[in-house]
Amino acid sequence: MRIALLTPFALVVGVLLLAACGNGEDAAEAARERERSDRELPVRAAETGPRDLSRIVRLSAPVEPMRTIRLAARTDGVMTEVLVEEGDVVAADEVLARIDVREQRAELARARASLAEKEANFKRMDQLRERNYIDAAQYETARAELEIARSDVELWQTRVDFGTVSSTIAGTVVERYIEPGEAVSRHEPLFAIADLSSLVARLGVSELDVGNLRVGDSVVVQVDAVDGGNPISGVIRRIFPAADETSRLITVEVELPEARQFGLRPGFLARARLLVDSRPEVLAVPTVSVGEERGQHFVMTINGDGKLERREIRAGVIRGAWREVISGLQAGDEVVAANPLEMTAGERVRVVDWVE
Repeated sequence: MRIALLTPFALVVGVLLLAACGNGEDAAEAARERERSDRELPVRAAETGPRDLSRIVRLSAPVEPMRTIRLAARTDGVMTEVLVEEGDVVAADEVLARIDVREQRAELARARASLAEKEANFKRMDQLRERNYIDAAQYETARAELEIARSDVELWQTRVDFGTVSSTIAGTVVERYIEPGEAVSRHEPLFAIADLSSLVARLGVSELDVGNLRVGDSVVVQVDAVDGGNPISGVIRRIFPAADETSRLITVEVELPEARQFGLRPGFLARARLLVDSRPEVLAVPTVSVGEERGQHFVMTINGDGKLERREIRAGVIRGAWREVISGLQAGDEVVAANPLEMTAGERVRVVDWVE
């Protein structure tokens, strides 16, 4: 009877002992796992992949007409008429203003009268020469006087014509510097005429960047004054041959063929993006991943076992937080995004974060 009572008790004790042993093994395994985890270096990693490392330079300049001329007075005098204002569209050879040239007209009339006299005298001398009544010297003198009289008429006719101010191109009056009744002097500016059919932005580009630009390259332009039409396409029309003496910048002229479509006006500020170094879809890693030792660049890659491997590479340009990899890595290779000089090949690591 006692034996029968003890048997269940023994079974219970055995089960408890087995459970205690099982819990101990689990605890030991967890401790070993924690120890292994403590030995793994937590790192931030990045996956090698293609990136656009092209370099873009952002510059701004006012919108300008491609061609602007400034008409100046060709004679002294008082403005008698001013026929146009700012904003008026004018045709080539259209009269814009007139200057008082009454004095010149009087001189022209005198020169014409003198010319008529010299022509009559020369005709008479020519008849006398045919009859041998005069010598050759007298004949040549009469002919010279006739030529001088003709030159005088031409001179005063030109000065009279200078009193009429006409546009030399078809365009729009953008500036008017004079009013009727004002006295003007020779070479004084009167009007500015612009051809608004072609607008440009002239950008000052560094000598270090201009060598990578070519006539015909596309340019993306942003104009804040244009609502809903940005960006605007542009194209490099010409690159000036010399740098500005003061700024040391080289002017790059960007034509805006869509200017009229979007209502651009001279004076609007254009902000352009120039692609000065095209490097699309090149392999890249974080800049911090690349170390250099004795002139050789290298990175630390992570193999399938979670261990570090030193990989020598040929590094290219740096663009912000990324560096081009010319050779030594393939797309998909995992590299440590930290200074590789502080790590050792064969060291076990654990990735805790990824660089996007």
